[in-house]
Amino acid sequence: MRKNSVLKVRCKWAQSHELFVPYHDLEWGVPVHDNRLLFEMLNLEGAQAGLSWLTILKKRDNYLKAFDRFNARKVATYSSSKKAMLLKNEGIVRNRLKINAVTQNAKAFLRVQREFGSFDKYIWQFVDGKPLTRAEKQSAITKSELMSKNLKKRGFTFVGATICYAFMQAVGMINDHSSECFRVRQLPNL
Repeated sequence: MRKNSVLKVRCKWAQSHELFVPYHDLEWGVPVHDNRLLFEMLNLEGAQAGLSWLTILKKRDNYLKAFDRFNARKVATYSSSKKAMLLKNEGIVRNRLKINAVTQNAKAFLRVQREFGSFDKYIWQFVDGKPLTRAEKQSAITKSELMSKNLKKRGFTFVGATICYAFMQAVGMINDHSSECFRVRQLPNL
């Protein structure tokens, strides 16, 4: 180690694979207000169901290509032949239910945008518009359960409470970095 180099302490999970480091350091827990990225992350978290985040992270670029960079307007129009092609795409998780979920979620996403003006405005209401802290974990769990029920009511799929909690962590709705992690104090609690 170089003399001037500073050792960064990260959340334990981020130390288990080299792909986790840039994701952890640059994305995880950063408040997201971009509608396209919120749609992407909700669907990637859904794709993770029953799998590991590492599996999805390794396939993320393939997902972006396969699903038109998660352009909800395009994804909402996918035909059955397009979905059949996606089932043959080895770069993504080839699960019929998960592929159908992305197209169904795109339609629900567009309805929410019409109703609320943006998905961002809708989704952040579950945390009153500002990130929760790790100390508010129980509140975040309750809010993820409410989010899950509301998303399902609006026609979204693969949005169970566990998926919603992971989504909240990923898009910075909760700053869930460990207290020892260098990122915990860098992220805003606006």
